[in-house]
Amino acid sequence: MLNKILSFYTRYFAVWVVGLAVVAYFFPKPFSYLGYFKNWFFALTMFGIGAVLCADDFRHIIKNPVIILIGALAQFIIMPFGAFILARLFNLPAEVSAGLILAGAAPDAMAGNVMACIAKADTAYAVSLTTVTTLSCPVLTPGLTWLLAKSRLSIQFWDMLLDLMLTVIIPLVLGFAARHFFKKQFEKILPVFPALSTTFIVFICALVVALNREFILQATGPILAAVVILNIGGMIGGYGVGAFFKMGIPQKRTLAIQVGMQNAALGTKLALDHIGPKAAIPTAFFIFVCIFTAALAAAFWQRSSASR
Repeated sequence: MLNKILSFYTRYFAVWVVGLAVVAYFFPKPFSYLGYFKNWFFALTMFGIGAVLCADDFRHIIKNPVIILIGALAQFIIMPFGAFILARLFNLPAEVSAGLILAGAAPDAMAGNVMACIAKADTAYAVSLTTVTTLSCPVLTPGLTWLLAKSRLSIQFWDMLLDLMLTVIIPLVLGFAARHFFKKQFEKILPVFPALSTTFIVFICALVVALNREFILQATGPILAAVVILNIGGMIGGYGVGAFFKMGIPQKRTLAIQVGMQNAALGTKLALDHIGPKAAIPTAFFIFVCIFTAALAAAFWQRSSASR
């Protein structure tokens, strides 16, 4: 009975994400207090993901590292250059264009790892891509933004690396190790971890919307259109890259989610710190859009996998 309830809860992940994000948009103040726990939410989410992974999930990644390179290149080519083209097509103001390009040049989002898990995609591949793109972003994110928008950014590499270690790598390894060393105990409670990860990521999404509400409110029609097209185009492009290289369905789903979902929360911070408030408008709105589309895709793929 409990397993059915947990399965129902994770299956309708998109409903909880969108519902709580809407609540956070209209009533942001209560959610803003959760900002103090944001890193804990990320860490516990990654622990839950690590707990459902096993050694076999990573063996094919180690044997075929080329797919990591393909995914990382797809991420840093499709999104920033797509943003550059869309900014020109919609004739966006210079500062807003820089923000859109910055959103495209950001690494993929940690939330994408949870989406991949729920979508029955290749979670190990998703985690590997997030690690590689995040470690690469101190060079590639400002470099691509400068190249395409002529905006120079200063990023503290070691601070970002420390954040990555504390909120992604260490919790993931701890979850993985806990299941490995306490396999019998974890097998009994394994269905709980996807539900826990779902809960934490729902709160993270709501928190991000609440904290960036003022910038979302400033979005105009052309900005909204550019952000939506960039996000959906990235998902289609990611899936298409996987199909071109004859990857399996789980890997194609992973690429669709990871390429389309950006760490726009990081992009918003960088936009405010290094470009200007108008540059934060597309990055903040991208947060809501990519959460919404990835959650819908994850829910659809989860149900289609369950029906087989």
